[in-house]
Amino acid sequence: MSGGVLVPGSTIGILGGGQLGRMTALAAANLGYRCHIFAPEAESPAALVSADWTRAAYDDHAALRAFASKIDVATYEFENVPVACAAFLEQLAPVRPGTEPLRVAQHRAREKAFFEGIDVPVAPYAVAGNEAELIAAAKHVGLPAIAKTATEGYDGKGQARLEAGTDLPAVWAALGGRELIVEGVVDFTAEASVIVARGMDGVTRCFPIGRNVHRGGILHTTTVPGGFDDKLLRQAEVIGRRAAEAFGLVGVLCIELFIGRDGRVLANEMAPRPHNSGHWTQDGCVTSQFEQLVRAICGLPLGPVGLRARQVVMTNLIGDEAADWLRIAGASDAKLHLYGKRQARPGRKMGHVNRLVT
Repeated sequence: MSGGVLVPGSTIGILGGGQLGRMTALAAANLGYRCHIFAPEAESPAALVSADWTRAAYDDHAALRAFASKIDVATYEFENVPVACAAFLEQLAPVRPGTEPLRVAQHRAREKAFFEGIDVPVAPYAVAGNEAELIAAAKHVGLPAIAKTATEGYDGKGQARLEAGTDLPAVWAALGGRELIVEGVVDFTAEASVIVARGMDGVTRCFPIGRNVHRGGILHTTTVPGGFDDKLLRQAEVIGRRAAEAFGLVGVLCIELFIGRDGRVLANEMAPRPHNSGHWTQDGCVTSQFEQLVRAICGLPLGPVGLRARQVVMTNLIGDEAADWLRIAGASDAKLHLYGKRQARPGRKMGHVNRLVT
């Protein structure tokens, strides 16, 4: 280490073994760093391209100690890594961006309270800890609304739409009889996301704002530029920078946004790591979100974020859509990224394709 900068040849530990870890490891290798994956699953797309892999449970303290002895810095590639795991590891090695962004991102009510605390607008919401509170929350927020499990749940999982006449006790049971957050439905014209990086020196850099389109609760495409006016872009960037600075973040943070019909930008959810809506940066940006994460946590200067094409469109390959890989690989405007997963299942992200419009 030189002046707080990790020199090439150092080892980055990554908690989690999925595709985000895989793409981070590939970016790290380009800068001369090694990656060591810590994940319990039998299959790890990230481990396939990394120097080492510790396969152990997140609460295995002996394995975490051994892991810490072999790395110079740690990060996480998904926000459901147990906070206790990251906190234990933090006693043994630097963990960036740290445990607090993880703690907040894992609980939707904490997430909303965090946004409100930094004066970032959110949709109206209420928290329900039991069936009676769900009924009261639906009345308070008004219908239609969306009930979401407060913890876990992603890509449309753990959610139910509430309409007039919805059987709320049945919804409570269907969602597992667990704490819920009830959100009012936002009258929005578009969905977007702001991805901001913050380095150890406090410098922040926002990637160009993408327009997101979801299909079945799963991100389908992200288009950059998203066609938003300058006022909206400034609002989005302010939200990203304000959140990163409030955390004292060292790493990458994504905030998914609603663009309201009234011109307001509302925060929806956050992820303190690279995000699916930032995959376009691999081919469409001078510095990818994955390289930016590596730069930040290793103490390097953040890279430039200029576009490399007039427009970039990222399309997720979900389930059997990845079977079309050969045709995509032969397209003149397409850059194919596959995650090395053996089995395609409905709703499973198998890869993505970036198309550059010059």
